[in-house]
Amino acid sequence: MTLGAAALYGFTMPLVQLTYMKAKQPLTYSLVLQMQLIICFFATCFCTVGMLINKDFQAIPREAKVHDLGETKYYILLAFSPIIWQCFFLGANGVIFYGSSLLSSIVVTVTLPLTELLAVIIYHESFQAEKGISLFLSLWGFVSYFFGEVRNSKKNKRKKNISDDDNTTEIESTRPAP
Repeated sequence: MTLGAAALYGFTMPLVQLTYMKAKQPLTYSLVLQMQLIICFFATCFCTVGMLINKDFQAIPREAKVHDLGETKYYILLAFSPIIWQCFFLGANGVIFYGSSLLSSIVVTVTLPLTELLAVIIYHESFQAEKGISLFLSLWGFVSYFFGEVRNSKKNKRKKNISDDDNTTEIESTRPAP
């Protein structure tokens, strides 16, 4: 189930970018917000139907009573968790809008192990080997992405300078002699 969810989420970002490219109207940030609203609306409907079928809404009061931090904090967590996730998805779609789905995936990949690292610092969880490997691999991917972007940027700049030099030479060669 987890692998399926990861694969589905892996396809989501490139599909959002493809949708942006195929849009038949000028792409503005308000259109990005509308798309986010539609995606979240259908996700909420899908999850609500699943929770109704599974009778998960009846389990919420029972879970609140046994929650370690208390019933009130459980409901606060229950209310603010979707709001924070909406901010996350809106930010990810904004990165796709202004950058690319690859950049958005890299940013998400880096934030996941950093979240685990903050849990170690703030909640005093144990730092296991899986967390270390996850942190290393995500930082490696992040650095590799930016190294590749810098290298491509320099290559494109050199090509532009060469083509500008060629255009200047052509202009000078077409001038009449004095």
